[in-house]
Amino acid sequence: MSIWRRLTLFSPGMAALPCRRAGLKISRNRCGAPHRHDGRKHNMPVQRFAPMTKDFATFDCDAHVTEPPLIWERAADFLTRDELDALKATIWWDAESRLLIVNGRAGVGLGSPRKGGIPGTMRVITNAGPGVKHDIQRALNVRNLNPKTALTQEQVAYLDHAGSYEPKPRLKDMDIQGIDQVMIIPTEIDIYPWLENALGAKAFCRAYNEWAYEYTLADPERLFFAALIPMQHPDYAVEEVRRVAAQGCRVALVRPMDALGNYPLQPKYEPVWDALEETGMVYGMHPFPAFGTLKPSGYSEQYSGAELIRRTIATAGLPHSFLSNVQNFQAEAALWVTMVLMSGFFERHPKINAAVFEASSTWLSFLLDECDKAYRLYRNERQLPPLKRLPSETFAEHCMTGFEGDEAPPARLPEFYGDILAWSSDVYHHDGDDAWRAIETMQKYGLPVENQAKFLGGNARRLYKVQAPRQIIRDRVTEIERPDWWPTEEEIRASLRPEAAITRG
Repeated sequence: MSIWRRLTLFSPGMAALPCRRAGLKISRNRCGAPHRHDGRKHNMPVQRFAPMTKDFATFDCDAHVTEPPLIWERAADFLTRDELDALKATIWWDAESRLLIVNGRAGVGLGSPRKGGIPGTMRVITNAGPGVKHDIQRALNVRNLNPKTALTQEQVAYLDHAGSYEPKPRLKDMDIQGIDQVMIIPTEIDIYPWLENALGAKAFCRAYNEWAYEYTLADPERLFFAALIPMQHPDYAVEEVRRVAAQGCRVALVRPMDALGNYPLQPKYEPVWDALEETGMVYGMHPFPAFGTLKPSGYSEQYSGAELIRRTIATAGLPHSFLSNVQNFQAEAALWVTMVLMSGFFERHPKINAAVFEASSTWLSFLLDECDKAYRLYRNERQLPPLKRLPSETFAEHCMTGFEGDEAPPARLPEFYGDILAWSSDVYHHDGDDAWRAIETMQKYGLPVENQAKFLGGNARRLYKVQAPRQIIRDRVTEIERPDWWPTEEEIRASLRPEAAITRG
């Protein structure tokens, strides 16, 4: 498919043009542009990218949707009266106040259903659409430090990418981002384990999963969804696993820690793992930097690894969130990986395969080596049955880990990562990026194309048992037309200086 042909696929205001210039540039001079529909003259900035090609299909194993009001508006179509009442009492989007009400508390979470954004802010859960790279986000964030230059409602709405809520705009964005297939995952992952009413949790999971399933029907060859599972009660979880498996769902999404101390090794969850084995669904483990705001008052018996890190940062008075962002996801993921490997989870459930989402991959080689070493040293002191294989061998047989496109170690260590790595974009969250960025990183370190194809698509399709699409994206879109308020190269360079983020009275 030619670049010009793909013009018709793009969202309004994001038309792409053929270009042979290399490098990422913002230009104010252009010619041969498509006509605008608002009557204004054509002198809009154009964002340019270096030409690139690929000859394999990518699979994005972890990209996000933003839970829209439609989930609650249509819930009655899928739920019984009792389930709907429980949903309203447990987790409900109040359209009038535009607040998410969870366990009776209003305004919790990341505010996913608030479409359109808020003036003067960057909506970190929907910003990273095509070409909205980290340096551009930085420039726009710096603008927001000054009320005179802060983003307007029109501008934040432009950055609130519709593909986060709707499938057709997402497919157009995927064409630009080099993403042939995607597994969509919800955003409010820290909320769902804390839903106190088990029937309400069951109702919400079904309402979300029905919406997500319908989302994928826009193109079943390219769009797939990971199902939320109501772990509040094993019977409800088993029922939902079997229901979504019948719809063709490949992944059951479970946080690494459930609320109130309910870790996956507890015997009550055995029926859930049996159901995963019976259906062939993948155990999808997605961590999150848990806030702990939905804990019952006075409950202090259990914390996730991420919550302990957040508390350490808060009590130490650290002036930034870098430590939290670096450590939160890995802490939860490392705890889960260690737990399931050292406990013999996969030996009890040999048909289960698992995917570790959004925790990067650079920590994994160290952790697996430490698990092997600890098992060799202390195997005679175990209070559990002996393992049949080393933890690293079990991980290689049953698990894959996600990685993002700016990570260098996978390209440097292809022998270690060869069959256990699956790429994730994390789009549309603020740190998300496209497949072209991942290819650039791999090319920089000389990774053979065969390995690139495995890491960026082949491994994920093998895990999920899906076929590559009949048509693939081969050429990078090299130009995107932008509105006249888009940051210039000069503004971007200035915003990247440390002093740009200092506010002065």
